[in-house]
Order: sequence, then structure tokens, then C-alpha cells
Amino acid sequence: MNATSIMGVILGLLGVLNVFGQSNGQSQQAPLSPAPAVVTAPKANKPAPTPGNYADSYAGDEACGVCHREKVETFHQTDHYLTSKLPDKDSILGKFTPDRNVLKTSNPELSFRMDKREDGFFQTAVQGIAPYITERTERFGLVVGSGRKGQTYLFWKGDQLFQLPVSYWTELGWVNSPGFRDGIANFDRPIIPRCLECHATYFQSLPPPQNRYGKAGFVVGITCEKCHGPGREHVLRESSKVSGSPDSAILNPAKFSRDRQIDLCSWCHAGHGVALAGAFSYRPGEPIDKYLKLPEPDPNAKVDVHGSQVELLEKSRCFQSSAMTCLTCHDVHTDQHDLSVFSQRCLSCHKPETAMFPKLDHQAASNCIDCHMPRQETNLIVFDWNGKKARPQVRTHWIKIYPATTQPQ
Repeated sequence: MNATSIMGVILGLLGVLNVFGQSNGQSQQAPLSPAPAVVTAPKANKPAPTPGNYADSYAGDEACGVCHREKVETFHQTDHYLTSKLPDKDSILGKFTPDRNVLKTSNPELSFRMDKREDGFFQTAVQGIAPYITERTERFGLVVGSGRKGQTYLFWKGDQLFQLPVSYWTELGWVNSPGFRDGIANFDRPIIPRCLECHATYFQSLPPPQNRYGKAGFVVGITCEKCHGPGREHVLRESSKVSGSPDSAILNPAKFSRDRQIDLCSWCHAGHGVALAGAFSYRPGEPIDKYLKLPEPDPNAKVDVHGSQVELLEKSRCFQSSAMTCLTCHDVHTDQHDLSVFSQRCLSCHKPETAMFPKLDHQAASNCIDCHMPRQETNLIVFDWNGKKARPQVRTHWIKIYPATTQPQ
């Protein structure tokens, strides 16, 4: 496999786990993130943040929660916020009990064991036949994926990030990580910046190799400031009794133009693209094409359902015939998985009494989504598991009339 293919597989895996929410519909209250920067008062001798590097400008969700507590708490139940976490007994969904912590492979001389210890969580490749057995053990460093479809796991080797060879798929349990060959112990897949840009709020990218990062000051999960921009100055102004500034120093994507709203979502939902600027340098409200070269629109190209929601939406007649954006249907501050809520968005335009509403049997108007945005298998996320290939299903965002054979039974 060449480097381009490997990159595509990595981004494919991480992209699909980001979009779809936590396991089994269980919603656990997550604590508010600690603020990574002091927000009570500016330091006089503190230099201005480096342009394009906003780490020193972040306030953290805890600061946002002082005034926006309810909104922050509901946001912390969403797939976006839960898309990456530090490893602990709640964030890792796979089981560590002796009867459920081993993944056997097609190679009778290779298995993987997952262990929970006092000093952390570990994956071990066990290779050979007793008494000639060798083991390699790596510690879980980051959890990626909220778990509705599954999770994958990263480990640190010095200041470099790599993907662990065993992931978790909600339907199956422990599985070979997508794109990993069954029966091979591979600990060498690097995690490049574009992976983390879509699964975290901030990492400091270091000089080559591409998977080197600062191990202090990173912010996991998609937090408020990922879409609203760095909030330290906003907190300072709003907490000052003498501020009086008409500029709140915070961004509101709902007030962006249609193009800029789509650009913000395209940052993570329009294919991995090619970076044109440094990692984590894109600022909401700016044209995405200054930072990321996305695939050119091609009406004849087949677009895979994983990680390309914007591309598929733009093919839809609904999008082309209206001013809709992603925010038309998605309230990103809440955990939205009730299909009837989305169907109400459809029925705001497609009234049963109008000619626009199809004249077939549409008694189930509370679920427009399963027929007009059906789940489809992705060809970019492939699990080599138990001697067969397994592919998750992802909901397409190409809204149209599908043949009955593609609709859920």
C-alpha cells in the first residue's frame, strides 16, 4: 500500500468514528473541560498569540459554562464533544475482564490482549507458541470515536502518535483496526495532523515526522472554541464591568454567510483534502480554501458516505433549490438522534398537501430520513475480522428518492 492509500485509510477510520455518536444511545454526563489558559486577567508581559496559533487564546469549556452552563452541558453529550478523550474506565468501551479481553486472529500464533492496570490501560500483541512467546505492549494514550459506531485508540512513542492495532466496534467488540491485516501485529501506523484536526480542538504540531506533537496543552474533543473561535478575550471582556465593547470577541457560526457556514463544516465533513497551511490554523468564518484544498466537485464521481457529508449534501436537490446549510437540520449543541426531529425539518418544505410531497404511501411522515437518506456501507472503512470483511453503515447526506431495494426493511 502506498503512502497516499495509507493516509486515506487513516482518515477514513477516524472520520467515520467522529460523525456518529456514543454507544448504545447511552448518554453520560461528561465533566466540563478544564480551561487550558488563565482567563481571570491578562498578564501584562504575556506576548500576543502567534498568528494562526491560538493555543494561548483558548478559555476552555469551563469558562464558557459560567454563562452558558445549560448549553455546554447538553453539548457535552454530543458526538462532536465525545469524539476524542483521555483513556479511563468510562471512555474505553471495550471490556478488560479475562473472558472478554482477548482478540484472536487468523494467525494461530498471534493474539491481542487488553489489560487494565493501576497505571493505565494496555494492548499487548502475543506472538508465538509456548514456551517461545514474544510480547509487545503499548499503553492507551488517546481514545478516538464517541462509540456509536466504534472507537480506535492511539499510543504515544515519545512525542509521536501511532494507532493501536486493535479497535472496538460496538456491534462486535474488539476487532482489528480498520485497514489492518488480520494476523499481523502492526504498531507502525502514524497519526497525521489532519486526523487530529477533525477529532480534537487543538494539538501543537511539531517539526517532522508528521506525527510529532506537543504532549502538553492539547485539547481533546470538539469543544466550544472549535467552532466559535478562541474565547479568552471574549471571557475577559464579558467579565469586565467597564468593558462596554460592542465587539464581543467571539464568533457565532449561525450569523456566518451560507458559504462560510458550509466552509466550517467542510473542515471535517468534506473529505480529508490537502493542507495548505499549518495544522489547526483554520479560523471559523474564513474561506476554507485558504487552508485546505478539498476535492473538486465532480457530478459523475462516486462519493463515499464516510466523512463527505458536505459533498453529498451539495448534490441534493434540496440543497441546490434552497438556502439550506448544515445548521438547517442540525442543532450541534444537542445530541440529535431522534429521526422524527429531522423529519420535521423536511416537512417544513415538503407539505403533504403540496405537489412537492410524493404521492406514494407516505403514512410514516415521522421518518423521512431512512428512505431519503438511507444508511449505506462505506468502502473506505473495512474491518478484516474473523476471516471476512466487515464495513460499517453510514447515513448518506445525498437527499433524494432511492430505489426500494436500498431502503431499510
